[in-house]
Amino acid sequence: MDIRSFCSQSRVVIVAGKGGVGKTTLVATLAHLAAGAGLSVLVIELEGRSGVSTAFGGTGGLGYAGEVLHAAGATDLGTGPVDESAVIAPGTVHARTITPDDALLEYLDDHGMKRFSKRLLSSGIIDIVAGAIPGIRDILVLGKIKQIEQSRVADLVLVDAPATGHTMTFLSSAAGLLDAARGGPIRNQAADVVALLSDPARCQVALVTLPEEMPVNEVIEAAYQLEDRVGIALGPIIINACYPPVAGLEMPSEQTIAAAGVDLQPELLAAMESARQFRQRRHALQEEQIRRLADELPLPQLRVPFLFTDAIGPQELDALSNSLAAGIEVLHDPVEVAR
Repeated sequence: MDIRSFCSQSRVVIVAGKGGVGKTTLVATLAHLAAGAGLSVLVIELEGRSGVSTAFGGTGGLGYAGEVLHAAGATDLGTGPVDESAVIAPGTVHARTITPDDALLEYLDDHGMKRFSKRLLSSGIIDIVAGAIPGIRDILVLGKIKQIEQSRVADLVLVDAPATGHTMTFLSSAAGLLDAARGGPIRNQAADVVALLSDPARCQVALVTLPEEMPVNEVIEAAYQLEDRVGIALGPIIINACYPPVAGLEMPSEQTIAAAGVDLQPELLAAMESARQFRQRRHALQEEQIRRLADELPLPQLRVPFLFTDAIGPQELDALSNSLAAGIEVLHDPVEVAR
């Protein structure tokens, strides 16, 4: 499958996974990949993290107004606030943060209550309403995402979702409110959000995991819950931080050194052998978990390599995007499979 087709399967992709699996890094990777294919991309951050901006060479967090992170062929990154109503240019990545309070302020402003909106927030009445109507904060955010999707300001909207447990509550809140509310604007908003989440051409979830037992267990459970409770379509599973195979590790270090005609001190040879055995065990464990994931969750898989670095910047983003692109290119086109 070509990259542009892969990134155009759904207008909104919610990237979810257990905390610590590299979800935010994969959001940045997907954004970089889609922009490189000539698509306009909007990244939505829900928890105020700065990882997406940092990966593109920016500094600090994202605001509600948003900023330009990358334009294909450009050297200037982070060029400041943007007009959210303007259509994003092809090959460009914009990013912004959406919080329930900001979404509510905008909703009230749009409905002629600008004079009172900030006063309502500062008085704490919104917290009282949120306590009385479970899920209202999630609906405010999802409603804003729905509005952005309908406005067609970007070819692809990538949502950096909360950790898996909260994601389940976040995405199922609309169906819960739809069942509980008999009428009015809240029910209408919930119905619109349910329509968004249940249409694969409009919205899908990309689950991210590590090739380890606990994250694999959680991603399997999350996948079935998302399908059963939310009714949302699932894209390929992205397996992050995969150790690539290393040729020659099948031979003990002592034999390798002897064959090379090198003389090493015993302690160095012992350290080499320990490292060889560790890498072999780690790779075997990884492959076992990936096979188990494939057996229990019949979805396509995309592997992303482990990077031996303490931070993700533009150079690392290039490497991750190239790896992801290689995996996508061998995927089958869903249309061809259907035929």
